Amino acid sequence: METIVFYVFAALSVAGALLVITHRNPVSSALSLVLTLFSTAVLFVLLLAHFVAAIQILVYAGAIMVLFLFTVMFLNLSPEALKFDSKNMAFKGSLLLAVLVFVGYFASLGFRRVFSEKDLSSSVSEGFGTVEGVGKVLFTDYLLPFELTSVLIVAAIIGVVAIAKRRES
Repeated sequence: METIVFYVFAALSVAGALLVITHRNPVSSALSLVLTLFSTAVLFVLLLAHFVAAIQILVYAGAIMVLFLFTVMFLNLSPEALKFDSKNMAFKGSLLLAVLVFVGYFASLGFRRVFSEKDLSSSVSEGFGTVEGVGKVLFTDYLLPFELTSVLIVAAIIGVVAIAKRRES
């Protein structure tokens, strides 16, 4: 069962990522990214990394997506680029609802399984997926990639602001 859930959400994650790069509407791309982030969070739950899954949803699907949408609005796109495709809205809404129910069901299965097990797998290291474990690994083994990622994000933000300023003048 766990393997099937993993493949389903891995496929959803890849499908969401493909939708991010194939949509013409940037808002639809951002919403597809939310699907990818939620699917990835379920994968983290399957890996018993609940803290990382919660951070994935709170930080990336919440705060970062709001930042992306502000950036899209800041770029002052034409109304045609932001036009929402209202064709087949009932089908799209039903599909989105089905995906959310599916994600919620399997996420609850993952949480129930973790809380019902008294003995976790011995292959998982002590503190894996906890705040302390993530912090220890992040600031010891992965300090350089963590810092490089922050520099990359700052460079992307500066690039977006520079592009927006150039269009104004």
